[in-house]
Amino acid sequence: MTLDQAELGRRLEELAREYRVPGASLAVHAGGRTVLAATGVLNRGTGVEATTDSLFQIGSITKTLTTTLVMQLVDEGLLDLDEPVVKVLPEFKVADPNVTASVTTRHLLTHTSGIQGDVFTDVGRGDDVLERFVARCADLGQSHPIGATQSYCNTGFGVAGRVIEVLTGKLWDTALREGLLAPLGMDRTFTLPEDVLRFRAAMGHLPVPDGGADDWPRPAPRWDVPRSAGPAGIVVGTAEDLVAFARMHLADGTATDGTRVLSAASARMMREPQVAVPDRWTIADHWGLGWFLPTWEGRALYGHDGGTIGQSAFLRVLPDRDVVIVLLTNGGRTRELFRAVANEVLPETAGLRVPEPPQPPAAPIPVDLADWYGSYERHHVRMDLAPGEDGTPELTVTVTEGLAGLDEPPHRMPLTAVDPDAGLFVTREQDFAAWTPVVLHTLGDGSRYIHFGGRATPRTG
Repeated sequence: MTLDQAELGRRLEELAREYRVPGASLAVHAGGRTVLAATGVLNRGTGVEATTDSLFQIGSITKTLTTTLVMQLVDEGLLDLDEPVVKVLPEFKVADPNVTASVTTRHLLTHTSGIQGDVFTDVGRGDDVLERFVARCADLGQSHPIGATQSYCNTGFGVAGRVIEVLTGKLWDTALREGLLAPLGMDRTFTLPEDVLRFRAAMGHLPVPDGGADDWPRPAPRWDVPRSAGPAGIVVGTAEDLVAFARMHLADGTATDGTRVLSAASARMMREPQVAVPDRWTIADHWGLGWFLPTWEGRALYGHDGGTIGQSAFLRVLPDRDVVIVLLTNGGRTRELFRAVANEVLPETAGLRVPEPPQPPAAPIPVDLADWYGSYERHHVRMDLAPGEDGTPELTVTVTEGLAGLDEPPHRMPLTAVDPDAGLFVTREQDFAAWTPVVLHTLGDGSRYIHFGGRATPRTG
């Protein structure tokens, strides 16, 4: 496949239709040029066409922007990643006083603080939103002991955003605009809905209940994410703007016009492995500062994904070939679409394919999980592992408070053993869906965790 815009657009259209993705915007940078394509509609309720300059929610890719702002503070000598957060935010506290006293910014950026991570408390729209969010952290417990393992933590980035505000004397939104968006020419990237409304913007779409492979998703009941989630995942922008951000990191902190945005040392530090990920099959085997760090066919990449209410975003950077892929979507089987699109682009541009995810073995592997059966719980999520009706292990996941308060029915998912010695199982709710890894992980002290969707959920009963 050549990086021809018409051909790229044709394949994107075909694949988006196959995976029932209503709308998508794609940007590929390779060979010194950026090619753009878009397909579908921004909202199946209105039929507005998706274009290459349409805005999509980038979700947690926002975290790489926030981390870059943090590293600018390191460059300026205003912040030490390994000093306790309370040195900058003396009012910060969580339920465990030892964690309050010792958690560092590095813990926050690498998802190793153990602080309950999926806190999306809406504390309003005022400019003091992050200050109020930090105050709400006082009662948060731990998913795991600080530094003991890795579990995805949105909460930590809200705290990091407040660190940015205190040390710059600016709102996080303003620091982002002045420190990154303006120098990089990202003039179609925003944090507030009143700015987004001036442009074409995607609406998220959610699956039809009990729908099949041929059913298209329907528009979500709401668009916005609480402003308190800003530094963790509120940014809205274009695929082309994200390429500009990624190219700055490829150039070790220098914008295309030569502007130094970040020191080379800090840019490189962000993509150095900081922690091994117990579930190395879902996204990556290591995490850096902000970036996750997958290895594909022995070659190092960095990137991040994002998910909001029915929108999904994907960013991958292959530094040894100066290749960047950005895919922004608004519902459907988005991860499968990204894999298919990347496998159209990468063989030619980088001599590489996306590794196949774990699959059930041809012959079932017998396992005895009696010692693992029980309840596992973290903030707003309960998991129950028990034998199903046919005796095979079944995981029931109940979201007790979803993103932005949206309710979800319990998810009942049978587990299939792939590599029991590594704790690796796979599951899926529907026959047409992609397999998802589930990892049973034991810490050094013997405590047991289920790693699923990037999160570590401890056994509680």
